[in-house]
Amino acid sequence: MNALVRQDAHGASLWHVVSRNRRDRLALQGEFDVDLAIVGGGFSGLSTALHAAERGLSVAVLEAEIIAWGATGRNAGFVVPNFAKMDPSDIIAYLGPERGDRLIDFAAGSADLVFGLIRRHGIECDALQNGWIQPAHSPAAFEKTRSRAEQWAQRGRPAVTLDSRAVTELTGVRGYAGGWMDRSGGVLNPVEYARGLADAAEKAGARIFEHTPVTSADREAGGWALKTASGLVRAEKVLIATNAYGEALNPMLPRTYVPLKVFQIATAPLPRDIRTRLLPGGQGVGDTRRNLITFRFDSANRLISGGMHIVGAGADMRVPRTIWRRLARHLDLPDLPPLAYSWSGMAAVEPDFLPHLVDLGPGLIAGRACNGRGIAMTTAMGKVLADWAVGTDARDLPLPFAPPSPIPFHGLMRHAPNMLLAWSMLRDRLEQAGQVSPKVDR
Repeated sequence: MNALVRQDAHGASLWHVVSRNRRDRLALQGEFDVDLAIVGGGFSGLSTALHAAERGLSVAVLEAEIIAWGATGRNAGFVVPNFAKMDPSDIIAYLGPERGDRLIDFAAGSADLVFGLIRRHGIECDALQNGWIQPAHSPAAFEKTRSRAEQWAQRGRPAVTLDSRAVTELTGVRGYAGGWMDRSGGVLNPVEYARGLADAAEKAGARIFEHTPVTSADREAGGWALKTASGLVRAEKVLIATNAYGEALNPMLPRTYVPLKVFQIATAPLPRDIRTRLLPGGQGVGDTRRNLITFRFDSANRLISGGMHIVGAGADMRVPRTIWRRLARHLDLPDLPPLAYSWSGMAAVEPDFLPHLVDLGPGLIAGRACNGRGIAMTTAMGKVLADWAVGTDARDLPLPFAPPSPIPFHGLMRHAPNMLLAWSMLRDRLEQAGQVSPKVDR
């Protein structure tokens, strides 16, 4: 593999390199007052800014780097309108019928919301709403995906069960036991989507500042004061929308989730004859393995995949090559084009693998932890947070809302995903061979 991997010195992803519509925004200078201040210029912050500005609020977004610099610009561009671990029946059992139904409805329409915003605001981001496919790596996993598809279909979603032949026809990959597809899912360029949200939010009246890290958030009469190196914003309400990138602002938040470093790769463009065999409909794929295999194409026919691997010395070079070799084996592509790009990002994973709102005080909320479903979930999160900004009680929103709850032994637990990866990979192989039955992880 004579790969030339492009890794920007500042950690840019493929999407940062190839995306259009880059417009520099000034850093905050001076002082002013707004109804809502948002810390973080990713999907959740930008969606909140857009929906709140459209509701008539004055809004300021304060981004420490540039728009979509964090996890928003470091994912693979999958739009997935369901939960990472739980099915609707699990949600009902966990939260009860009323709150469970509201959270399920929130997730169910999240992809339609994303693609609807793209159409409404004319966002050019190579969006394709042709579905998201989850192939099953074992017969037992197929039974689980069959139940999953049936549960979402019963709720009126465009979910269908796929047998082994259908998975092969849709993906071009043999060996899966079956799977399911949500036709409302899809793929896009996440940086271009975020930039489009930012433009739409500004047209609605929001003010967006880049290169503006917030150094403190202090309670004042009637609201909060957010201080930066060169200015100050006073706001009645504040949203911290930094996901796994905001520990400097609130040291307690990082103890409430498990940080997970995820690697992504993109190959050089594939030849046309191979491209027509793999994913002819352009869907995104993420299978049922614990060390899941994902793949999709971008608009230039680069094959994109990612994964979590045991991290150690030299991981930034070693892990992308490992993902590339795994992808070549899995897709039966001995002549897979070389690596062209690799990048990584940090995700915030909640113990229950659900999105959460964290109560940090009167008028101060953190929203995060969408556990691999960020594009759809955080866009939808922004819409409901706009309801909170205009006066809805946070306890009446469809998302779990509670004060911060630090994870016991967090210093050890934060390393758990990497420590357990080898065991997870072994279980995946045994399940595929039919020697053990998969259990539902929560």
